[in-house]
Amino acid sequence: MSDEQDRSPESQSVIPQSPDPDRERPAVSSVDGPLNASEIAGETVEAVGESAGKFPEPTDTKVGESTGKHAFLVGAGILISRIIGVIRQRVFAHYLGTSDAAGAFSAAFRIPNFLQNVFGEGALSASFIPVYANLLARGDEKEASRVADAVLTLLALATSVIVVIGILTTPFFVGLFAYSFDPATRELTTQLVRIFFPGAGLLVLSAWCLGVLNSHRRFFLSYTAPVVWNLAIIATLIWFGRAEDQVHLASFQFRLATLTAWGSVVGSALQFGVQMPTVLSLIKRLRPVLDIATENVRTVLRNFFPVFMSRGVVQISAFVDAMLAGLISPQAVAALTYAQSLYTLPVSLFGMSVSAAELPAMSSALGSQDQIASQLRQRLNDGLHRIAFFIVPSAMAMMAFGDVMTGALYQTGKFGLTDSRYVWAILAGSTIGLLASTLGRLYASTYYALHDTRTPLRYAIIRVALTTGLGYLFAIPLPHLIGVEPKWGAAGLTASAGVAGWIEFALLRRSLNRRIGRTGLATIYVGKLWAGAVVGAAVGWGIKLALPALHPIIVAGLVLVPYGLIYFGVTALLKIGESKAVFNRFARILKRR
Repeated sequence: MSDEQDRSPESQSVIPQSPDPDRERPAVSSVDGPLNASEIAGETVEAVGESAGKFPEPTDTKVGESTGKHAFLVGAGILISRIIGVIRQRVFAHYLGTSDAAGAFSAAFRIPNFLQNVFGEGALSASFIPVYANLLARGDEKEASRVADAVLTLLALATSVIVVIGILTTPFFVGLFAYSFDPATRELTTQLVRIFFPGAGLLVLSAWCLGVLNSHRRFFLSYTAPVVWNLAIIATLIWFGRAEDQVHLASFQFRLATLTAWGSVVGSALQFGVQMPTVLSLIKRLRPVLDIATENVRTVLRNFFPVFMSRGVVQISAFVDAMLAGLISPQAVAALTYAQSLYTLPVSLFGMSVSAAELPAMSSALGSQDQIASQLRQRLNDGLHRIAFFIVPSAMAMMAFGDVMTGALYQTGKFGLTDSRYVWAILAGSTIGLLASTLGRLYASTYYALHDTRTPLRYAIIRVALTTGLGYLFAIPLPHLIGVEPKWGAAGLTASAGVAGWIEFALLRRSLNRRIGRTGLATIYVGKLWAGAVVGAAVGWGIKLALPALHPIIVAGLVLVPYGLIYFGVTALLKIGESKAVFNRFARILKRR
């Protein structure tokens, strides 16, 4: 953390307060003509601000655009989508639990999901949105539409080729992720991968829609669109799961997993389809444009490939996790998937929401070099505080009450108490790097706004190398060395990823601080957040120990609600500004009613 002063209202912090989400402010421009974010860092590494030992002359000009409301819309959309996603996981757990069929489904979904994650939202957000949003900010809607058409055409062509190749070559790489699976389970995995590939291709096109919508600040639709994908899977599970065959349970579960995969493909088509009407209204006219010659399209492509590589190495890390979990057992693969669905919830709600809202705003920044650097520092520091305020209690909750959370969400049918505790152990390991992962997302978005996609790539490679090496040591040899069951090695996978995540975060922050000036969180601020989380966890544990045997959902309500309220109360007493902002927002909502 940086050595800045505390951000509480009574302090003399150099970090700016959050912009008012209900007010729009005029954009900054320089007297000699505005630059944009890419022009101060994409082509130069000149240090400005505190890192150079000097600051720009103070002005009365504010940051050009408030993103508090946008981040709220992103968060609300993600929350709705994730709630439906949790319901989907609960229904899935009811019918398939941690069975061999569940392990095959989880392993199979990771492989074509690589296509979605590498070509999809992450890469497009980093390469397409900065160019498209900057054109919109400059009023060149015609060129913006042409860039959008060209990117969609190139994306569709590339995705189609990869989907076909993936389907044809599936048997050659399935063995890497299903090493410990028996022949029948491995064959099911192969079949599921081939089904999933077309759906993943459609989700890549859906990510293009997200890029267009986010650039036009239509955040809610883009992040609620996955609801239809989840609903398609839920409907498939319930419809075909009704005819459960207890006599031939394994065969029934294999068939249900196959049908659910087809439901996923239908859901992917629906997710793409629900966004298209709004997208078409924004870009006016959609037509195929095969263009790699114009400067703006070339900029997108030039920025895309480093992010593609960066996302690729991160996905390789996820594949390595799946491979190492596969060395343990199919149950470890399924449990790791359940844990990751919980772990990624706060990352999406709080890390992605802030980062997604800030990226188009940062990319639209205009002004002199010092003015843009000042805007970026303001936006970055404000976003870091908002993220940390919610991620710290999330990490503590997963560490202290992971069994309560897992039980409430998944403990039903074939998913029992023992499964909940197993997932809890894996989830606890993931909390080590939760804060670093979410803060790192915002730092990466700042680089992307500067049209620098290569620096995050370098640090992602370092992280993946560390995760791979440490992951193997923690997951395979370590359980034997300390005398625990091999299955607990799955917790070592998530713990090792957390260690690597902190190293990547430190590198991202140090490099960016040299370019735009000092950024980061004050140690005393973070300490206050952890103090509130510890007090809340202590009370929650007392309640948990005092409760009789109750339904997991009731236990979760009785433990987690007081924990959250105490955290907000303690942080409010410690005069944390974000706590006050949360109370004020709820007060405004109640007054409207």
